[in-house]
Amino acid sequence: MPNTLPLALRAYQLGSALGTPIASRLLIRRQKRGKEHPERLRERLGQASVARPKGPLVWVHGASVGEMLAAISLIERLRAQDFAVLVTSGTVTSAALAEQRLPNGVLHQFVPLDAPRFVRSFLDHWRPGLALFVESDLWPNLICSCAKRKIPMIIINGRLSERSFRRWRRVPGAIAALLNQFDLCLAQSATDAERYSKLGAPRVSATGNLKLDVPALPADEAVLRRLRDIIGKRPVMVAASTHAGEETAVIGAHRRLRAKFPALLTIIVPDIGVYIADTLGELGLMYRLARIVFMGGSLASHGGQNPIEAIRLGAAIIHGPHVWNFAEVYAALDAARGAQPVGDEAALAERLGAWLADPAARQAATDAATATIKKLGGALDRTWAALDPYLIQLRLEERS
Repeated sequence: MPNTLPLALRAYQLGSALGTPIASRLLIRRQKRGKEHPERLRERLGQASVARPKGPLVWVHGASVGEMLAAISLIERLRAQDFAVLVTSGTVTSAALAEQRLPNGVLHQFVPLDAPRFVRSFLDHWRPGLALFVESDLWPNLICSCAKRKIPMIIINGRLSERSFRRWRRVPGAIAALLNQFDLCLAQSATDAERYSKLGAPRVSATGNLKLDVPALPADEAVLRRLRDIIGKRPVMVAASTHAGEETAVIGAHRRLRAKFPALLTIIVPDIGVYIADTLGELGLMYRLARIVFMGGSLASHGGQNPIEAIRLGAAIIHGPHVWNFAEVYAALDAARGAQPVGDEAALAERLGAWLADPAARQAATDAATATIKKLGGALDRTWAALDPYLIQLRLEERS
């Protein structure tokens, strides 16, 4: 890091250091609200709960569930090459996902609170040889401390929404100083790459969206058979990750169609923290049962949810207008008629009814979506090619 940090970063470092004495109370308060794991609070203070494995260690950090899922295939490839891998995240739901989805031998820890003392303890124990930050969860003290220790840092699957871009531009010196510490910035799209470059990131390239290369969600085959036996030939629609107000629209659409399609079964998977924690393993089941999926967070103004997992399991996709979290993916799907946008309850019912009445049209949309996702893929190989020189160097340093 430069000798003189921007004022905003120096103020942040001072404030986070002064707040260290109250960290434990803050964590206990968050734990009571279900936002911290009661048995793993010490990890948030930088105190590891497991030993560091021998050999070169790659550290992968993502904020929560979505970022961890995006990196799964990359993590599997790192393990296949015998690298020790540490994954960190900051949410209880992501820790539950880690238990279910991370490959054998991969360690999960909660990321430490971003205070100098906790970050120092974390890095002293783990001593990563390479740090990969998924998307845009950038903590100033973590980044500055890694830079001082000369740990190579790379942003992978980098994404910056227009809202985040505008927010960072309010402190241009601070974000430029942080991004300048990264060796590479591998962005999801040309738009993301442009935003990172404008904020000061060096060596930016668009390698694609890793979520397009994630394997299909798993499912318990015995449970799936039982559910299919129970449901029989009833048509199934899943409303996934719905937000406040969307359940009303989905139920309203179901009622509009009930007379014409009395056997229709609508399954709602709401985006509520406790429920998600209980159903992380169930989306794979739901998507296999449904031929049509409405992606939540898109009628409500939440930016939409990832449609890729549902498409991989053969579902036709309906979504609302608010899909900026996956803007390029939805634009490509809509252009190929692999997904259908709707604006309200009536339009949702109309589209759902049309596909229920015309299975061939629904299958054509499914096929178009599958082809589009396949065409957009390849981010994993491009990301691996960019990381390869750093991984080779990590091997050489371990042998020297």
